[in-house]
Amino acid sequence: MTRITGNTSLYCLLGHPAHHSRSPEMHNLSFQELGIDAVYLAFDIEPCDFQKAVTGLIYSGVRGMNLTMPFKHSIMPMLDEIEPQGQLAGAVNTVTVKNNRLIGTTTDGRGYIDSLKEKGFDIRGKEMTILGAGGAATAIIAEAALTGVKKIHIGKRKNSTYDDTLDFAKKIRSSTDTDVSVFPMDDENEMQSAIKTSDLLTNATNVGMGDDNRSLVPQNMLHDGLFVTDIIYHPEKTTLLAEAEEKGLLTMNGKYMLLYQGAASFKIWTGQDMPIDLEKAEIFH
Repeated sequence: MTRITGNTSLYCLLGHPAHHSRSPEMHNLSFQELGIDAVYLAFDIEPCDFQKAVTGLIYSGVRGMNLTMPFKHSIMPMLDEIEPQGQLAGAVNTVTVKNNRLIGTTTDGRGYIDSLKEKGFDIRGKEMTILGAGGAATAIIAEAALTGVKKIHIGKRKNSTYDDTLDFAKKIRSSTDTDVSVFPMDDENEMQSAIKTSDLLTNATNVGMGDDNRSLVPQNMLHDGLFVTDIIYHPEKTTLLAEAEEKGLLTMNGKYMLLYQGAASFKIWTGQDMPIDLEKAEIFH
């Protein structure tokens, strides 16, 4: 545990839920290893209290914050500055506090792309299907487009925010060279058509998390050569990943996305590189 002093800097995660997160272990291990006088805590905040919690933390001297569900969009009206990645994604997971000013960006997409590299997968020129359009999903889509993915199919529930996703897809098309389309997630024909031509399938929803053992994708849609990923890391193997493995497909859960997005946040806050090998040995083994 990092030794607490009168000068210890505070960094934190805000989410609902938040206490399952590995982020405190990850950042505190790196602070300790590098001799940084700082501590990282997780706060489970009721959505109705979010703005008050952020304001209180700012006036208490917090140096930086990570945002997880459901706050990656909620934080944006409170920011004084949004860096280009966050602007394109329309969501923020990392905030730096400087002179009471909030500067936001997203490292989720970078973390996801770096985790693909861990598996030897180069996204450039490929086609992908991603399920979900929340903060993590939009960050992944934005980063994938900036990295050079050829085409992205976004599966989205047909609800009140469906048109927002259509607008987001239009923004990505106009800002990058990537073709982006949106389909209703409950339309199995549309889903099958998208996955059939994709090299990469990503679940970026919370379906499959915790005690939820559902998969949004029927197993018969998983074809040879498809790389199947899930941003969920608890449980380590969702039903989607288990069914993909049954068909002999390459799979990846969200633990290295968490590691690499955390490393990017750590670099922004401290100017130092997170000791990745130590993190893998101690936390992400």
